[in-house]
Amino acid sequence: MSQAGTSREDAVLVLEDGSMHRGEAFGARGRTLGEAVFATGMTGYQETLTDPSYHRQIVVATAPHIGNTGWNDEDDESARIQVAGYVVRDPARRPSNWRSTADLGEELARQGVVGLAGVDTRAITRRLREAGSMRAGLFSGDALADPTSMRAAVLDSPGMAGADLAGAVSTGAPYTVAATGTTRARVAALDLGIKANTPRMLAERGIETRVLPASVSIDELLGPDEYGRAPDGVFLSNGPGDPAAAAHAVALTAEVLRREVPLFGICFGNQILARALGLGTYKMRYGHRGINVPVVDHTDGTVAITSQNHGFAVAGTPGERVDSPFGRVHLSHSCPNDGTVEGLTCEGVPAFSVQYHPEAAAGPHDAADLFDRFADMMGNR
Repeated sequence: MSQAGTSREDAVLVLEDGSMHRGEAFGARGRTLGEAVFATGMTGYQETLTDPSYHRQIVVATAPHIGNTGWNDEDDESARIQVAGYVVRDPARRPSNWRSTADLGEELARQGVVGLAGVDTRAITRRLREAGSMRAGLFSGDALADPTSMRAAVLDSPGMAGADLAGAVSTGAPYTVAATGTTRARVAALDLGIKANTPRMLAERGIETRVLPASVSIDELLGPDEYGRAPDGVFLSNGPGDPAAAAHAVALTAEVLRREVPLFGICFGNQILARALGLGTYKMRYGHRGINVPVVDHTDGTVAITSQNHGFAVAGTPGERVDSPFGRVHLSHSCPNDGTVEGLTCEGVPAFSVQYHPEAAAGPHDAADLFDRFADMMGNR
């Protein structure tokens, strides 16, 4: 792929249904394939682009003006841009922020991420809302071809249902993020696509986090570290893909529940916990991707505004209690926009999860207290 140039070059987004949206190349030139989804956040595009949960997805930004704060060295949520492609309406001509070290288009090009600009992203979003998220391709430069060939490439690409993707974004080797100040507890985090701010949030609460690859065994997950210290709890991170295909993570979680080790899961981790409890999951029509999604806590009726990024959800009726191999489970949280389940609370074992991002990167801070709840759960063990 060639780098972004200064002159206008044609590019096109081809959707699985055959619709084509023509604009100009943005970022790298070439071809990229993935699932087209839309994200509604008006801020936080750098955190979105580097979120591993977006692996193999072409993200359409509904906010019309993207890139005004450029790119910096502080807001990455992983080591690289994770999206398969990026579609925007009006990219900023010049970034304006004291932390900016690069232009967004330049950074996309540097990391080889194909983008598209100058299209009606609201129209694309309406199509995805009506027809659902679908396979798509971005084509520019030498990859531009006739419409039939480009759509054929899209139709030949794999869908998201049945995709086991956590291993593609997980860490290759364990690493530890130290607690800030006195260490209250130690957590083993199963990296299914963890965001960098999560261990930082735990560290602020005196929790040391040992981040482990998604492929670890149960003995590696719950066993002692190099200093002979076993974890006080287990964290299941966010991540990409279909939870029904993540058999290894589900099996690990079931064993953690059997041993009654305190467990907290977010996003993909919520779905993994659900399947370990014997609950079902399903692919949503177009998912939740934004930083303004309301969630009701059915234990006390409070509402939090949350950051979300998921295309799968837990099956069930919000507020109900169901039986599982590990005791009763409260489907304790839901989204009032569409009635989807947004969190689980186990009543027989020390485990809970939510479907959203309490680390708020990017997003509101309404749910940050969930990390305190996890810390208290480990302290009460």
